[in-house]
Amino acid sequence: MSSRLPATFRQFGVATRAIAVFTLGLGVVYPLAMTGAAQALFHDNANGSIVQVDGKDVASGLIGQDYSKDLSLFQTRPSAAKYDAAASAASQYGPNNADLVKLIDERRAAVAKLENVDPSQVPPDALTASGSGLDPAISPAYAALQVNRVARERGLDVAKVQQLVKDNTKGRTLGFLGEPYVNVVTLNADLVALG
Repeated sequence: MSSRLPATFRQFGVATRAIAVFTLGLGVVYPLAMTGAAQALFHDNANGSIVQVDGKDVASGLIGQDYSKDLSLFQTRPSAAKYDAAASAASQYGPNNADLVKLIDERRAAVAKLENVDPSQVPPDALTASGSGLDPAISPAYAALQVNRVARERGLDVAKVQQLVKDNTKGRTLGFLGEPYVNVVTLNADLVALG
């Protein structure tokens, strides 16, 4: 038994050193390096993309908000999660699901009535919920559809509201990935900042 004891202690020593190296490397060095890289390369996103109005933090530009009670603001995409981050999920309805078809028809009629347009003019992103239910972005077409209502409700010139939409429109990532979009959270914050 005394001959096996030193081998056991050696294995214990190797295991202890391995745990220490992996804990230091993967538990301290790697997270610090990733945090540093995120701060250097993606500072705004790494800090939550906080949106401010009059110097006060009001929202995150990464998470959609429910503006349905204030018709003087731009509306976001429908949310399957009712904008509850704890319930963030899609509806899981397929394109042939009768409930989804009915929901889309109801949304089309509601948006057409709100914006005073023909239902055929309502863009697809006004009808379908985002995958997370918390998407802060809409298409430029959906934003353009809302300009007249927002200008009228806020007593602003249509050209000024159109310029705000243009200022909050982001292009394709790297020039070719995805589609152009308008961040409704930052757009509405700019509207509120106007007074």
